Amino acid sequence: MIDNIKRDHSRFRSIVKGRIKQDLKKYVTHGEMIGRKGKDLVSIPLPQIEIPRFRFGDREQGGVGQGEGKAGDPVGQGDPQPGEGQVGDQPGNHSLEVDLTLQELAEILGEQLELPKIEPRGHNTLKSKTDKYTGIASQGPSSLRHFKRTFRETLRRQIASGIYNPDNPVIIPIRKDMRYRSWKSDVRHENNAVIIYMMDVSGSMGDEQKEIVRTEAFWIDTWLRSQYQGIETRYIIHDATAREVDEDTFFKTRESGGTLISSAYKLCEKMIETDYPPTDWNIYPFHFSDGDNWSGEDTRVCLEILEKNLLKTCNVFCYGQVESRYGSGQFYKDLREHFGNQHDSVILSKIENKEGILQSIKDFLGKGK
Repeated sequence: MIDNIKRDHSRFRSIVKGRIKQDLKKYVTHGEMIGRKGKDLVSIPLPQIEIPRFRFGDREQGGVGQGEGKAGDPVGQGDPQPGEGQVGDQPGNHSLEVDLTLQELAEILGEQLELPKIEPRGHNTLKSKTDKYTGIASQGPSSLRHFKRTFRETLRRQIASGIYNPDNPVIIPIRKDMRYRSWKSDVRHENNAVIIYMMDVSGSMGDEQKEIVRTEAFWIDTWLRSQYQGIETRYIIHDATAREVDEDTFFKTRESGGTLISSAYKLCEKMIETDYPPTDWNIYPFHFSDGDNWSGEDTRVCLEILEKNLLKTCNVFCYGQVESRYGSGQFYKDLREHFGNQHDSVILSKIENKEGILQSIKDFLGKGK
């Protein structure tokens, strides 16, 4: 029975994953999962799937072609139209909410976008220590007592000593019969990574643009966390100046000043120099803007920072240009003209609207770096 339940549950999970994969663009576009995110789980509404169940009819109700009525009467129960009828006590039709782990969600994203596994760089790694119960010991705390092994040792001793009575099988363990679960520490060397998000919060970046960035950042986080065990996330906002903020402030702040992109790049550069040596960390800066910068001179400063520092220390540098009616998009053109295909570590992506989020994620993560 238990095996049947597990098999049915596995089949149901497979159906759920298939449906999510089929409608992935819808979920990415609407950002429904972000508001339903827990610590390790995401609750996903799936109105298309119904749980099979028995439904019993009314005994007084006739079968096909039976019961009250005349030829030509409409078939059906005559349900009231929406907005009509009285208050009832019967349940309505509800969407089914299914919990998926972020790891399962990352697998769906990777399969749908055909994302390659990331090959971490860096010589040093973090040590991850995990205790696993792998053996039996004759000493240990009472909480780890192994009752079956203790019983077996007691029975063996009593039989060997001739005091075991099969007609009165009383098994009384003594101290030397006690057995306990023992563990050993499994030390793994795991690559660690940091994601540094930078966003222009000047007046030209509205709520719609910020929602696009928020949705895309959720999916980028989900994939990268499936590739690294140790990962940190930092947030930088900028207009004419840059500062580090928390996640909530990052997506809700709106300023009205000008835009100096170099201020964010300088802060990112300082952050890496202080906290994330490239030999120990895989570094992923993501910058989102509508493409406006204060001057060509500041753009030249940005290009210099990228060439002399950021591109040498980071796995990739990703720039996502979110379309805005107020933005010129010139910074994207400058980056493309300057780097072209020379630097495989510079990834550019245009995000015209929410429909473009999925392709932008593939642009950023599709190289497996």
